[in-house]
Amino acid sequence: MLVKKHLFLLYLTLYTSFCIADSKIPDFFEVNYTLYSNDTKIGVMERQFYKDDNGNYAFRSKSKTTGFISFFRKDRIFEQSTWEFINSDFKPLHYKYQHTGGKKDRDVEINFNWNTGQIINRVNDSVWKMKTEPGILDKLLYQLTIMSDLKDGTVPESYTIADGGKIKQYLFTRVADEIIKTPLGEFKTIKLTRQKLNNERQTFLWCAYDLNFLPIKVVNEEKDDRLTTAVIKSLDGFGFNKDQ
Repeated sequence: MLVKKHLFLLYLTLYTSFCIADSKIPDFFEVNYTLYSNDTKIGVMERQFYKDDNGNYAFRSKSKTTGFISFFRKDRIFEQSTWEFINSDFKPLHYKYQHTGGKKDRDVEINFNWNTGQIINRVNDSVWKMKTEPGILDKLLYQLTIMSDLKDGTVPESYTIADGGKIKQYLFTRVADEIIKTPLGEFKTIKLTRQKLNNERQTFLWCAYDLNFLPIKVVNEEKDDRLTTAVIKSLDGFGFNKDQ
């Protein structure tokens, strides 16, 4: 009887730990955004979070120019992060970025080899290596990590990111709660600012409480003082579907 009790307590401990860890991962979703440069519509962006054929988690983003501007620029941006969730940590495995149709094509690939402690970077034809660091993320995965941390009641202060062949610190500050109007309705959001260390330009994110803190609006300050804005257009997940 005592053995059965111990086995049950062990099972309960393992099951509870698994549930707590699993709850840190956002639900799968597909979301579409409209992109603006200042007040001019310039494109669309689609993002999808799912599991790939190898059983790894994948977060994919596709953007393209549309409308009048597409007659002059055929920009296409593909970005994907493949990762694992181990011991309550998000661990990137592979990051891919491709930008075509602009002034200069850019092809980036980052492989995270946790066994050897190396990060292998490739930008076009240039290849170099860096050392891994505990908690390091890629430029796409950190956006899911924000959702997880906010859901857990933690407002992020900083993330360590493999970005542009360097290891950078992204700093975050909570601004306030705001109500944001979107094509899907009004949402209560927490507004955050993101700033790279030693870089004055900021990014503003509005993450919706009722959508597992999915960013429903993002504003980037560009080098030429333009504002690039992404506003949610449709959503499949968190109780919404594409037709709403």
